[in-house]
Amino acid sequence: MTPVSLPREAALVVNAQSRKGQDLFESARGKLEQAGVRLVAAHAVTDPAQLDDVVRQVVRDGAPMVIVGGGDGSMSGTVDELVGTGCVFAVLPLGTANSFARTLGIPLDLDGAVDVIAHGRCRRIDLGMINDDYYVNGASLGLSPLIGESVPHKLKRYLGRLGYLIWALRCAVNFKPFRLIIDDGSRTHRLWSTEVRILNGPFHGGVELSPNAGVDSGEIVIQAVVGRSLVRLALDWYSKFFRFRDSNAHTREFRGTEFRLDTRPHLRISIDGEVLARTPVHVRVAKKAVLVAVPAPPP
Repeated sequence: MTPVSLPREAALVVNAQSRKGQDLFESARGKLEQAGVRLVAAHAVTDPAQLDDVVRQVVRDGAPMVIVGGGDGSMSGTVDELVGTGCVFAVLPLGTANSFARTLGIPLDLDGAVDVIAHGRCRRIDLGMINDDYYVNGASLGLSPLIGESVPHKLKRYLGRLGYLIWALRCAVNFKPFRLIIDDGSRTHRLWSTEVRILNGPFHGGVELSPNAGVDSGEIVIQAVVGRSLVRLALDWYSKFFRFRDSNAHTREFRGTEFRLDTRPHLRISIDGEVLARTPVHVRVAKKAVLVAVPAPPP
C-alpha cells in the first residue's frame, strides 16, 4: 500500500505545564513553519484541564491535523477528540517518559519530531479503552498510580524519570500487594499481584515492558507482576529496563480484545500517567480508531 502523506496545514496545541512545554512552544512553532507546515492556529495552554477543549475546538474549526505537544497524559486526554474524524493526530514529545512517541518511533528531540510531522506519513492505529475513556498507550494499577498522583511537579520537571524513581522508593514503604481478578469472557483468573499494566503499546514509563503489545495488533495486553513481593516488582522493572533475556520471569500476560478487571481491595488506575479510574473496569481495544503521524518508511 502506498503511504499516505500528511497534511501541510495543522493546529498546534501545547500543554505549557508539561515538562518542556512552556520552554519549547515558540521554538516548535518556528521550526514547524520553517519545515513547511502552515499553522492555522497555535495555542500554549497553561491550564491542562482546558487542553481537550482547545483540541476539540480546532478540530471543529476544520484543522486537517492537530499537533499536540506534551507528555503521555496530554496525548491520552486529547485523543478522544479525534476519534471518528478525518483529522490526523501528530505528536510533539515534550513530557517525561514519552512512551507513546517511543511506540510510534517518533524521535524524542524537537527537530526529529518536527521532521516526522513535515515529512512523515499517516497510519491508522488502535486505541485502548478503560470503560468509555480512550487512551493511547498504557494504563496501570498498583504502585504506579500512587507515584503518579503524588509526585511533586518540580521533581518530575527537573529530574525526569529519575524523579519518578526517587518518589517510587518513598511510596513503596506503605504499599501492599492486592488480589487481581481478570475475566476474559471464557474464564476468570485470580492471582496476587503488585502491579498491573494494561498495554496498547510496548512502552510504559519510558521502558519497553511487552513486545507482544502493539498499536496495530488488534489486542490489549494485560501484564501482571505476580506474587506479593515488592522485591520481585523492583526486579521486574530492573530486568526490563536493562532488557535482560529473562525479563518476563516475574510477570504473566493476558491477551485479548476485551476484559473485565477487578481487584481486592478496589484500586485507582493511572491512564497514561493520569489517575482517572478505579476498579472494577471494562477494558477493551478500539481497533483502527485514529489516524496518527509516523515516520516515513525508508526509501
